[in-house]
Amino acid sequence: MDTLARLYPEAFTGLAHENPLQLLVATILSAQCTDKRVNQITPALFARYPTARDYADADPKELEGYVKSTGFFRNKAKNIKACGRTLVDRFGGEVPTTLSELVTLPGVGRKTANVVLGDAFQTPGITVDTHVGRLSRRLGLTRFRDPVKVERVLMGLLPQTGWTAVSHQLILHGRKVCLARKPRCGGCELNTLCPKIGVKGLAKKRKRRKKVNDPSDRGANP
Repeated sequence: MDTLARLYPEAFTGLAHENPLQLLVATILSAQCTDKRVNQITPALFARYPTARDYADADPKELEGYVKSTGFFRNKAKNIKACGRTLVDRFGGEVPTTLSELVTLPGVGRKTANVVLGDAFQTPGITVDTHVGRLSRRLGLTRFRDPVKVERVLMGLLPQTGWTAVSHQLILHGRKVCLARKPRCGGCELNTLCPKIGVKGLAKKRKRRKKVNDPSDRGANP
């Protein structure tokens, strides 16, 4: 992990925010959506709904309009409104500071909770998204696919003080180098250390797909 720390010394969440509530909402919106897209719509959203009560009292259709371009907008708007209501009713309008409380909020699982804890409250947490899970398996750190199991394995392997940073470093490396379908192993600084578990299988799948789609491999039509 020292190599990742050198490659990404200032790794942090790519979601623009100024307070815990904004990060919580942005992280909910980031499901199945890029950080870039979320950051494009959140300035107007945050200006319209600056507090948890504003979300709780929001008109559903209007809220949907603000978040529509992030995908799955009806469900996201529903969760954000319900989340605002829960924050007002149970937490005085403030974002709670513990994992056990955060995961009781609508639309918030362990991944979202750990993002908020690590980046809003500086409480170490491991965020297991698709990139962290994929890289953990390719690096031979775990065979698990269940995010909670991956999280617990990494917690046991890594020093607690580095949990948040390592999460962001793995995410960035997954986005830039260790891509899902065509990992750039040749230019990867972890190349000599990485067992590349599952990578050879990807190459075989690409060859099979190429062969199936290659017109020269098909017989002439009768």
